[in-house]
Amino acid sequence: MSELKDFNRMFSLDGKVALVTGGSRGLGLHTATAFLLAGAKKVFISARKHDGPQGIDQAVAKLNKLPVSGTAVGIAANVADTGDIARLVRTVQATDDRLDILVCNAGATWGGPFDPTPDWASTKVLDLNVRGVFNLARLFTPLLERAGTRTAPARIIIVSSTAGTTVPHVGEHGTIMYSVSKAAAHHLSRQLAVELGPRNITTNTVAPGFFPSKLANGLIEILGGQQELEDANPRKRLGEAEDIAGVMVFLASQAGNYINGEDIAVDGGVRYAAGRQSKL
Repeated sequence: MSELKDFNRMFSLDGKVALVTGGSRGLGLHTATAFLLAGAKKVFISARKHDGPQGIDQAVAKLNKLPVSGTAVGIAANVADTGDIARLVRTVQATDDRLDILVCNAGATWGGPFDPTPDWASTKVLDLNVRGVFNLARLFTPLLERAGTRTAPARIIIVSSTAGTTVPHVGEHGTIMYSVSKAAAHHLSRQLAVELGPRNITTNTVAPGFFPSKLANGLIEILGGQQELEDANPRKRLGEAEDIAGVMVFLASQAGNYINGEDIAVDGGVRYAAGRQSKL
């Protein structure tokens, strides 16, 4: 028999403090929900707006109705803006002297034909998906470093996309700069893994395929609709909330202590079905 230490707590987040950017909807809200259900003490969520049907306030209200002891706290911030990130750090630091888990989930996309691509679209995508993620990691490192130990490191989890390793959409509805930004996010994760690993902070990338969401639904329809994409997927379905929740808790918990610099695709294997995602 093997002696496994604390196996009954391997997937627990008891007492952890987390921040999820873009946490008011979609994958970010799934992640925040999972963290609280796994025992996190506090989960900060950020988004650009407090109000509205997909704003922070409605998400915090839902999260704080969960049958758990942990709490959710919302902070409005534009994480493409370095000054706003610094303010976000100060707001977290006002109540907590450490941060165990940072999930960089907020992202932007833009699609359209190659030749007339406006420069502002590329700037918007790169500022949020690459520069913003770098500055989140950089400015939150002191709080993460206070939380991490040799046996229980703090975590940075970057939410990227399978578009960072494939060429899924070109032509009339191309997403070239979005894909480039996600490839950069993948490599940023590897860089941070080596830079911050000795400081007891691990960094990994989660790369989802299609999950029905506000961000993805328009492209899903352009590509033939949900049923067509499900038929093309080896698992015969698109992503569900539990799929992202499971991998996030794994990476954030004791089970993921020694995982560093990895890319985990959550797409049912569709990235290997060559050409099945593209419509020129």
